[in-house]
Amino acid sequence: MRFIIIDGLDGSGKSTQAKLIQRKYLAQGESVILREHPSPDNSYGLKAKTALLGRGKVNKMKASVYYALDVIRSVKKYHGKADNVIMVRYLMGLAYLPLPMAKFLYIFFTMVLPTSEYMFFLDLKPEEALLRMLKRDEEEMFENLDDLIKVRRKALKLAQGWHIINSKGNIEDVQTNFNNILNELDQKSR
Repeated sequence: MRFIIIDGLDGSGKSTQAKLIQRKYLAQGESVILREHPSPDNSYGLKAKTALLGRGKVNKMKASVYYALDVIRSVKKYHGKADNVIMVRYLMGLAYLPLPMAKFLYIFFTMVLPTSEYMFFLDLKPEEALLRMLKRDEEEMFENLDDLIKVRRKALKLAQGWHIINSKGNIEDVQTNFNNILNELDQKSR
């Protein structure tokens, strides 16, 4: 089983690339479960999304707690249930917390939640991410330049050992980079 983790800043193309990876493995006749967080199919994901659309410290805390519960629920329910499980927004949600807490929780969660060699961080400069997000209908609390700069810096510190892919290019170029790494990893695991 492949356990594929795709994280990155908002607007970095995580969902787009996850769907392309899903399509790749489905075309090979493999089963795929794709989970995006916050998930709209359970109360934790819905509460996390509601908090993200709010403002203030209470909503930040609610978003963090419900997001974590949503991810844990997905792992418990779907891990090992298909040839491929793709998790979008998995561990790097911790980068929205203060760095000392984020580092501590990252170590904790990587000890209790599954990880794999298939961990990808889509890197994008915050200014570019913000331009992409302007096309959306709703704005979450962290979708501003100052927060994106801070989150990116913390996430890159946490993503040591991950496959970091620059997602500034067009969708096809990013997909090619993904496929090259996926093919290499798949060859090693045979």
